[in-house]
Amino acid sequence: MDLLNFKNRFLSHLHEKTAVTEPAHLYDPVAYILSLGGKRLRPVLTLMGAEVFGGDFEKALDAALAVEVFHNFTLLHDDIMDAAPLRRSQPTVHEKWDVNTAILSGDAMLILSYQYLESYEGAVYKKLMRLFNQTALEVCEGQQYDMDFETQEQVSEAAYLEMIRLKTSVLVAAALKMGAIIAQASEEQAQNLYDFGLNLGIAFQLQDDYLDAFGDPKTFGKQVGGDILENKKTYLYIQALKRATQEDRRDLLAWYQQDAHLPETKIVKVKALFVKTAADRATQDAIRAYTQKAFACLEGTGLSEQKIADLKAFGQHLMVRKD
Repeated sequence: MDLLNFKNRFLSHLHEKTAVTEPAHLYDPVAYILSLGGKRLRPVLTLMGAEVFGGDFEKALDAALAVEVFHNFTLLHDDIMDAAPLRRSQPTVHEKWDVNTAILSGDAMLILSYQYLESYEGAVYKKLMRLFNQTALEVCEGQQYDMDFETQEQVSEAAYLEMIRLKTSVLVAAALKMGAIIAQASEEQAQNLYDFGLNLGIAFQLQDDYLDAFGDPKTFGKQVGGDILENKKTYLYIQALKRATQEDRRDLLAWYQQDAHLPETKIVKVKALFVKTAADRATQDAIRAYTQKAFACLEGTGLSEQKIADLKAFGQHLMVRKD
């Protein structure tokens, strides 16, 4: 699989299909957020899903576009909810324009993502729409759970994993399965590829949690320690609480109950508690476990050993990322 070719071909298709139209105040913000870059992981997965089952990846470009535009729509609205000033080191849409513009342009992106699927017909279209609708609703559910956690004193490990499954993993899984559907894979094959993506997506998000605290500031795309400053109840935090002595638990809760008036000190102290309680190692263990669980799902896809090896190599690449 030529992943660079997939990405470049997708970017070309993205440019062709999202040229700015009138009214400019509606479509300029759409073009802006789509131009901010990112890994383009999800659309590449859609093209991969078609290719591994012998399909023409070019036929999956519109589905890949639907996935990417939907993903960026969720980011745009998330930024409004979080009052985030920056996205990928650039001003967020609501900061560059205003909140009302961001809401309306986000709504347009959601509608556009559905329109891109209209190029498919018959049973393929019906399967894609059913999966896309299910996924879109699940992402909303995950976002609500994430918001609920902000005001909950305790978040269980199971609840957190369910939140990231919905908010992050289901879209990764759906991206792969949409490619498989377009390539006319069997339902069993497509579902096994979906399960591969689902577990890989959980591992990917846990890795993001880990990198937020322990990533290299030179390569990590966001501020290291950002989750700590925002008092986010991440997997690291949950594991630290579970393993902490009474004294360490009291210290950790104290740091999370105050505003970051000493941000650098707070990050250093909380990270030290993550290490002392072995929450960092527990998170790395979970990343490896979900990656291996993802790889086990590939055995049910009926793919050749070479294609399974390619997908595993892709998964390993994601798990050793530093950004």
